[in-house]
Amino acid sequence: MRDHAHGDRGPTEGPDEIWTGRASNRVQWLLALAGAACIALGVELAVVSEWDSGVLALVMSVVGCIAAGLLVLFGTVAFVHVAVRVDADSLEVRCGHMGLPRRRIPLAQIVGVDFAPAVTPRQWGGWGYRWRPEIGTAVIVRRGEGVVLSLGDGRKFTVTVDDAEAAVRIIRARLGPPSTPVAPTAVRP
Repeated sequence: MRDHAHGDRGPTEGPDEIWTGRASNRVQWLLALAGAACIALGVELAVVSEWDSGVLALVMSVVGCIAAGLLVLFGTVAFVHVAVRVDADSLEVRCGHMGLPRRRIPLAQIVGVDFAPAVTPRQWGGWGYRWRPEIGTAVIVRRGEGVVLSLGDGRKFTVTVDDAEAAVRIIRARLGPPSTPVAPTAVRP
């Protein structure tokens, strides 16, 4: 088996090949910095503040700043980058540095795969793990090319990743030729 980093493909694309790809978004680090600033403000309020309006107002301000900062910080860091791995059995998507959230889709559940040349956060309502009833679910970390999976239950799953065309090609090779319905033949007695 061969592991190709960052969407690189080897000389052959056999059934045992493991394909990996990534996509990242540096703008998310600016949002993470804003979250860290909110946490720092909450800590500063707790340590050096002399509030004359009462302890309750101080506690509410400190807790509010720290809670908002943690939500923004961890919510953005979780979607700074995405790693996609296609092996012989499944497609796995891991987000952020800890690999959470994670989604594993067995190839047996995939009925079709398409290349999307221009996926944008605007189509999905922002960055991150998204769900839209009329489109499906997606992991969007940046604007650009992506892989769109058609699942057996009628839903679609989209992920933005570098070199998405190679991923589509490998998944299609693993799915085999599209099955065509066989017309029943009449049996004569």
